[in-house]
Amino acid sequence: MKEESVNIPSGQLKLEGLMARPAGDGAVHGAVVCHPHPLYGGSMHNNVVEAILEALWKLGFATLRFNFRGVGASDGEHSGGSGETDDTQAAMQFLLSQPGVASDAAIMAGYSFGAAVAMRAGAELKEVATIAAIALPVGMGDFSSPAGSGKKIVLLAGDSDAYCPKRAITELAESCGAQLRIIDGADHFFGGCEDALTKALAELLSA
Repeated sequence: MKEESVNIPSGQLKLEGLMARPAGDGAVHGAVVCHPHPLYGGSMHNNVVEAILEALWKLGFATLRFNFRGVGASDGEHSGGSGETDDTQAAMQFLLSQPGVASDAAIMAGYSFGAAVAMRAGAELKEVATIAAIALPVGMGDFSSPAGSGKKIVLLAGDSDAYCPKRAITELAESCGAQLRIIDGADHFFGGCEDALTKALAELLSA
């Protein structure tokens, strides 16, 4: 799908993003996608981010991926998660304000650090109905509260992911009633498993 460059206000900052909207006259639902950790080279131009987008486009969503503060052409600097949560909520409000994008039943999605941010940001927004967390770093934080927010939670991980161990993500899914899919042969980075990730995510989101 064709994406267009946009500037997203987040407080006093401007964030760069890429937005895509399906052709047609009817309103479509929106989805925001958050990228992995900025201090380890993460940006919106990431293979897993693009695999997530492919799944969302197959389902007819308008999408917005963006660079957190301090990444690429986005203003500011990395804040450890709190500012990035603000950025994510600002990105969702920006997307939902666009013509032809429905103001409800939105999806907040993210990968790795972005999955952690998406969980926390999505749990607080009434417009968000579904949170999709890919390779959520469950060993580095407690996600039981956002996972129990009443939203539909979709979790995906590789079976060889050291940052998202199968046992830990399974326990989280069981504790909050989340839908979980484990991708065989994938580690935290999903190299060579992008198509499998896209397929699995599209299936879970449409279930």
